[in-house]
Amino acid sequence: MGKYWLAAGAAALSLGVSATASYAQTTTVPGEQVGLAVGAPLPEGIYAIDTFTFRSPDGPNATSTDTAVNVPVLVWSTPWKVLGARFEAVVAPPTIFTFGRAAGARDTSINVGTFVGGIFAWDLGNNVGVSYLAGVYLNELNGGRGAGIPLLASNTYRQGFAISYTGDGWNVTANLTYNFYDVPARFGGPNGIPGFYGSQYPTDALNLDLTATKKFGKFEIGAIGYGTTNLPNRGPLAFGSPCAGNFATCGSVVPGGGGRFALGGLVGYDFGKFSVQAWVARDVATSVRQVSPATGLPTNREAYSTEGWFRVIAPLYTVAAAPEPPIPAPLVRKY
Repeated sequence: MGKYWLAAGAAALSLGVSATASYAQTTTVPGEQVGLAVGAPLPEGIYAIDTFTFRSPDGPNATSTDTAVNVPVLVWSTPWKVLGARFEAVVAPPTIFTFGRAAGARDTSINVGTFVGGIFAWDLGNNVGVSYLAGVYLNELNGGRGAGIPLLASNTYRQGFAISYTGDGWNVTANLTYNFYDVPARFGGPNGIPGFYGSQYPTDALNLDLTATKKFGKFEIGAIGYGTTNLPNRGPLAFGSPCAGNFATCGSVVPGGGGRFALGGLVGYDFGKFSVQAWVARDVATSVRQVSPATGLPTNREAYSTEGWFRVIAPLYTVAAAPEPPIPAPLVRKY
C-alpha cells in the first residue's frame, strides 16, 4: 500500500469536534490529521478511516473532565479531476464523550452534526502534493441546544490547506485548518447552563498539524506536533461594545486569544489490508487554566493535558492501476 494509505489523510481531515473549552474554540479537533499525508491525492477508490482520541487534562479531580472523540470517516476518491486536482468526497459523523472525575459525575456522549465536504488534491510531481478542503459540520436537529455548547448550535464551516512530501518512505506534512461559524448561534431558552441564553458568538479558530515520519518496511515511526488558537471574536461583546457584560440582552461570548500546542511521537504498522497508527502527545504550551474546586473559577495555574490517539485505515475498494504499456521489441535488420 506504500504511501497511498498515508494519503488517506486527505480523507480524515480532522472531522472531530471539541468537547470542552480546554480544546480552545475549535470544532475540528487539533491533532486529528497528524500521521497522514493530507496533501497527497488518494488513488481512485473508497476508504474507511476511524480515529479515536482520549484526553486527560491536569487539574483537581473535582473540576477536571476527561474527554474522548471518535471520528468514523468515509471517503470516495472519485475518477474526476478539476483543474488537475482529484476530487474526493467526504462524510463523517463524529461523537464526543466526557468522563467527569468528581464523585457522582455523569458520563455523557454527544452525536455531533455530520460533516460533509470535498477535497481537491494536486500531485505536483517529485513526491509533493497539495490539497484544499471545503466543508461544513451540519447543525442537525439543533443538536447543541441541550448540550449547552455554542459550537454545536451553529453550522461550522471549515477550510484546510495542506502540503505533503511522501518520497522514500517519508511523510512530511503541514496542514492548516480554519474554522468559522454561523453567528450568532441561537438558543431558544435555558439549556441547563446558567448564563447561556439567547445569542452565542463562538470565535473563529486556526489549527496547525505537523508530521515527520519514516517507514521501515511495514513499520512507521516519527514525530508529530499540533496546536490551536482562537482568533479575535467577531461578536458584539468585544471590549467597549454597548453589549459588553450584558448577557441577558446580548447573549454570551467566548473570548479570543486562547490556545495550546502539543508534541509527541507516532508509531504505525501496515497489515496489508488495513493499517494502524498510535501516538501520544503532551502540551508544551497552553493558555488554558485549571479551575479552583472551591470557587469554580480559573486560577493562574496552567492546565496542561496528555492525549492518546489510535487510528485504523482500511481501503474498501480501489481501482487497479493501468498496466504499463509493453516495451516495443527492437527492430533488427539482417544484411
